[in-house]
Amino acid sequence: MGRAVFVLCYWWCMLVVLANGSLDVGVNWGNIATHPLPPKTVVQLLKDNRIRKVKLFDCDPKTLLALEGSGIEVMVAIPNLQLANMADSLVNAEDWVSENLLDFVDKVNISHVAVGNEPFLKSYNGTFVKHTFPALRNIQKALDKANLGKQIKATVPLNADVYESASSKPSDGNFRSDIKTLITQIVKFLKDNGAPFVVNIYPFLSLYQDDNFPIEFAFFEDGAKPVDDKNYHYTNVLDANYDTLLWSLKKIGVDDMKIIIGEIGWPTDGNKHATTKDAQKFYDGLFKRLNENKGTPLRPSAKFDVYLFGLLDEDQKSLEPGYFERHWGIFRLDGMPKFPIDFTGKGQNKMPIGAKNVEYMEQKWCVLDTSIVDNKITWMVQKQTDLACSNGDCSSLTPGSSCSNISNISHVSYAFNMYYQMRNQKKEACDFEGLGMIVDKNASQGQCLFPIMIDVGAGERLSFGFGGIIAAILTMFFMLM
Repeated sequence: MGRAVFVLCYWWCMLVVLANGSLDVGVNWGNIATHPLPPKTVVQLLKDNRIRKVKLFDCDPKTLLALEGSGIEVMVAIPNLQLANMADSLVNAEDWVSENLLDFVDKVNISHVAVGNEPFLKSYNGTFVKHTFPALRNIQKALDKANLGKQIKATVPLNADVYESASSKPSDGNFRSDIKTLITQIVKFLKDNGAPFVVNIYPFLSLYQDDNFPIEFAFFEDGAKPVDDKNYHYTNVLDANYDTLLWSLKKIGVDDMKIIIGEIGWPTDGNKHATTKDAQKFYDGLFKRLNENKGTPLRPSAKFDVYLFGLLDEDQKSLEPGYFERHWGIFRLDGMPKFPIDFTGKGQNKMPIGAKNVEYMEQKWCVLDTSIVDNKITWMVQKQTDLACSNGDCSSLTPGSSCSNISNISHVSYAFNMYYQMRNQKKEACDFEGLGMIVDKNASQGQCLFPIMIDVGAGERLSFGFGGIIAAILTMFFMLM
């Protein structure tokens, strides 16, 4: 009876949302942050903006509890660091399913389990290669054994670097030679089990890695120089990348694989190409493309299944990929929108609805006390600034970023304030050997925001902040092996 009621309520929610006319897009919800929003607040944010699918990077019970009865479709995840344990035995996978899913399957619309995330990235130096497929098999077997295999499918989100094209034309696409045999096994297993191929596509990275990359091609703009390939015509990087994957699949004998774009988006800070203006332009173009309701040149009848990356900024993410990595959110850390975005794809240029009832810390900022600064202690100022940046978040100060053009003194104040806020406005966090000063006047300057953190409670700050730091350290360890 309980499951029947849940299913009825779920489909009623879906009918209401569909009646409102929004596109069928999801978002990635990550929480590698010192001060994450409460899960209930985020779920309300999703509902207010009529976002009906969400992709997670873990299986946190507090998050799933908040999603109960929401009607939102959920992809939960097993982090890369747990793949070895899942691969080790079917019993471990069964325990994971029992401990993480069984209490929620009748109350939350869980559709997929992401087994790892981009485990074949070249920067991981093969750390997760031998564990991924066995973990995938065991999780799907565990789902089947729990009578969840038809309802929930296991898959592996992969970065688009698992395939390549020597000529940059889609028809020359092929899976990387070092993992082609393994990818073939995974693809055929997914297909046999009715699971999708999940790929993360990032047009921004094409521009970030090559300033000469045609910007119109990344932004879906008219006038982009087309790429002609056999009888196919490409005017944007999404279609070209998607069809490169399709050609790669064809070459291993798979023509009709269901594909989900697990991540696609544009950052708003941390690089000259990462601005709110550019992000808005990208999403406007993306939604316009999705609203055309047509597939790609190679698969014209297909409908895109897309998860945007991401929902919120994450100030504890590793900066190894670039300073932009903490700024992928459509919303800031506190759930406030950054730019107008049209989730319907119908050209409605309006700001999305921000998070409600957010509780902030006191209206206090930490800045450089200029009354005691002179040339004799310039070296001390630099030392304390370096300390603040190495233990805080100064990604918005980097060249081309939102705070890169403020004065040198303001640079120092920004660094001091980020350190102070990330440490919960503790008085000693604004000392800096006597150089810091706490003020009650907003120190923000133009587009350079001096933020105040949200008040999430000491327990939440410690657990999430510490977890984010540990995750970053472990990720760096594996990348350097």
